Amino acid sequence: MKSVMPITALIALLGASSAMAANLTIPMAFEYLALDGKKIESSVFNHKSDISLENGTHKIAIRYHDMIQDDFSDSESFIKSSPFIVTLAVDGDHDYQLMPAEGEVIKRPKTFAKAPQIVITRTDGGNVNYKVAQTDIKEDSFVSKLFGGNDGKDIEVAAAAATSTGVAVAANAHTPAATPTSSVEAATLPATLPANASDADHAQQMLQYWWLHADDKTRKEFMSWAIQQL
Repeated sequence: MKSVMPITALIALLGASSAMAANLTIPMAFEYLALDGKKIESSVFNHKSDISLENGTHKIAIRYHDMIQDDFSDSESFIKSSPFIVTLAVDGDHDYQLMPAEGEVIKRPKTFAKAPQIVITRTDGGNVNYKVAQTDIKEDSFVSKLFGGNDGKDIEVAAAAATSTGVAVAANAHTPAATPTSSVEAATLPATLPANASDADHAQQMLQYWWLHADDKTRKEFMSWAIQQL
């Protein structure tokens, strides 16, 4: 007796197939900023390592963001690159993996941050059609972002604009374009003032956290501002 699949099961199967999507994974030392003109919510406290991608061409803004050991002391600091734009052509339900071109371990983070060299592979070994373009979008410093009101540059907004349809970004397939000026900035805090005691305590903890992980330039800027407030 021939088995016949019920029509409801067939519809469910077709629906599931159409909902399937590709996946792009990035390491902890990278962060998503924008996808196809929309910001991607992420932070050092809530790292987003995977995004789903439907079939078609996508433009994804990513940057290198890592904590490194200071060369002359035992302290650590954050290092960030300017965003780079990945244009990826998705043609199926594939798992894509982004990695530094030099391997999992980045030997010279500051040099790497000037123009991150990356490769994208598929877990099934298939060909990957992608391009990488460096940008010179720079994030405002810790001090100007904290105390500059609403005039500070929102790098997520800039990254979203760079990934919008119709934005031309020069790039070579599989190879970043011309090396931009280095953009190594310290991590920033939200420019909102505490409304109550618990918020103030939280703000103090965050200030202490970022101070411990800020670079020397950022600390000097902050100290200069703080002295002027006395």
